[in-house]
Amino acid sequence: MNLAAVRADVAVIDDLLRDIAERPVDLDDPNWMAEIRQAPPPVDEAGVVAEASAALDALLEAYETGGAPARAEVRDIFRAHPSFRWAAHLPVAWDSVGEFRRRLVHVSAMDQGADPRDELMTIWSLCHRARECGIDVEPVLREVANLSSDADLYGFGSMQMLIMRGLEVHDLG
Repeated sequence: MNLAAVRADVAVIDDLLRDIAERPVDLDDPNWMAEIRQAPPPVDEAGVVAEASAALDALLEAYETGGAPARAEVRDIFRAHPSFRWAAHLPVAWDSVGEFRRRLVHVSAMDQGADPRDELMTIWSLCHRARECGIDVEPVLREVANLSSDADLYGFGSMQMLIMRGLEVHDLG
């Protein structure tokens, strides 16, 4: 897979999303949360739904099937393009072990994102939902942790460690 071409596509998408991602939110407005919820997804607003989806799929495919150098490059692409990282997502609805795994791979590839605490909450939420679907999360967590970085970027532990914290059971409801 040509990750240079995917990187170039992601750079263009990131540029188109940047103004949306950096748009200020008036926290003094009592309706700010409702306005955000009612707004179209950023990729819709920027007109890049298909392009963002294709780029995300290509990145996750490279992350899952490539070796360590490909995974490092995918992590770097996510790190270098924060607006893309923020806005490009997999579909919300899912209920299978394969879809659970794909979402964990996405979290792993983003390599702690902007804040590893947010990623940990995402992992816990994914695991909670997977357990509700009857999915045995442990083997999937171990498999994805093996793909994950062992670098502690922010002093909260590595992505491998964060993924394995999905074994912790939390009531997120």
